[in-house]
Amino acid sequence: MPSDRRRYNSRSSRFRLPATSRHGAPIYQSTPKRLLRINGTAPSPKCDPSNSKTPPRTPSHPSIVTPDALRVTLPVPPSINHQYATVNGRRLLSSSGRAYKTYVGQQVWLALAQSPARFSLRGRLQSGPLALTIRFFFASALRRDLDGGLKIAQDAICEGLGLNDNRIIETHLYKEVDKADPRIEVSLSFLYPPHHSG
Repeated sequence: MPSDRRRYNSRSSRFRLPATSRHGAPIYQSTPKRLLRINGTAPSPKCDPSNSKTPPRTPSHPSIVTPDALRVTLPVPPSINHQYATVNGRRLLSSSGRAYKTYVGQQVWLALAQSPARFSLRGRLQSGPLALTIRFFFASALRRDLDGGLKIAQDAICEGLGLNDNRIIETHLYKEVDKADPRIEVSLSFLYPPHHSG
């Protein structure tokens, strides 16, 4: 096989990411058949925007942006085995990992663009310590662990907001099961300094 040909693993992704316009809005009318894929197996028809027989799936969990916090629902990150690839002895972010981070960045910016609180939130997030809460909703409780998805989700959200992730000083992780709708619900919030009465 020529070295310039890419090999695709049909088991390396669970669904396809929708194509987006310059402004981050999904494009469903002219979605190409070859879409970025992430997460483990072939996409189901209900979440495949290139399938013309089914309408595009609208998010059942809308993003919430307040002056103090960003709450957004995202797909479950690729497993740790699919996040990285070894190339010439170096461990690099795989195409699935890069696609996930790109998609998360688009969703974060889309949530901010649609909120009147975006400027006050961005100013507050850049001015103090932060807390990150992630609720993982897996299809099965036994097949995935929490720490495998933490790093890539944290990096993707912070990069999407233009923040250094070392500003996060408090992290909360929760694991739940939702076979019908696997997802992560992320909250990034500003931590107010403790009030000392003296």
